[in-house]
Amino acid sequence: MREHTEFTYGEDANRQKPEIDAPIEDWNTYIYERDNVAGYHMEYWHHAFGCRAWIKVKRDTQTHAILWVGLPQENPEIAL
Repeated sequence: MREHTEFTYGEDANRQKPEIDAPIEDWNTYIYERDNVAGYHMEYWHHAFGCRAWIKVKRDTQTHAILWVGLPQENPEIAL
């Protein structure tokens, strides 16, 4: 088990980045508008004070319980 202080939050792992030539409104929404999820949420975290790898974490935002951890390209067997 690693100390939580070794990790920094990256971003919401459910968001899709707009295409490079997408309208400015799409980019504005992507950058500035975020959901404030209460409950299960998929997130990217960075092991900033360790191996510097990125991981994907399924976390309960209300209790901070970690339900699943994997590589960024992986997806949990448990449905969101």
